Amino acid sequence: MSTVFSEEQRDCLQELINVAMGLASDKLARFLNTFVHLQVPAIELVSSAQIPAQFEARYSNTEAALVSQGFLGNDGLRGEAIVLYQLDNAHRIAALLGYDTDSASELEMLTDISSILTTTFLNGLADQIDNALSYSAPRVLSSRQTNVSQALQETAFHWELALKVDISYQLIDHSFNCDMLLLIPGEAVSNIQHILDRILEEY
Repeated sequence: MSTVFSEEQRDCLQELINVAMGLASDKLARFLNTFVHLQVPAIELVSSAQIPAQFEARYSNTEAALVSQGFLGNDGLRGEAIVLYQLDNAHRIAALLGYDTDSASELEMLTDISSILTTTFLNGLADQIDNALSYSAPRVLSSRQTNVSQALQETAFHWELALKVDISYQLIDHSFNCDMLLLIPGEAVSNIQHILDRILEEY
């Protein structure tokens, strides 16, 4: 990320993402009626072509799910948000929420949790930069339907860059981990730089 963003831009982006993640964590805690401990998310801007290999080992030998949702905002801000789960972790949350174990309920559960994480995070980010986002319908793929690594490769293929945000949530008496990716085209990265410069100038 240092080759794309200046140190000031990088620090500003990290702070914006920290605040947005805090909002998502708070909403998840209220949704689950439990305390959520949120670690500072690790952020890295990488080529989207590198993404499948980075997650293949983590998700290839376990039941997993991928939930993707496109977003579009003002000032050229656009991309696709992806949340990757190990289904064992997601099922722990499902038990808290009272979902059944059938496939229909599993898809509903994955969509609900992903909506909390992605839309709350992205709306929180958009609010801080005076932007507004619209979203496409979420797409859910589980390892029971297809190879998740292959699905990730096919999704990432259409984008140039990925803003990789690694998220780890610790719930009381429960462990829940996931990976969130923001896949963004090159021109959107330039637009993000302009947005960050505007924020830095204001402060």
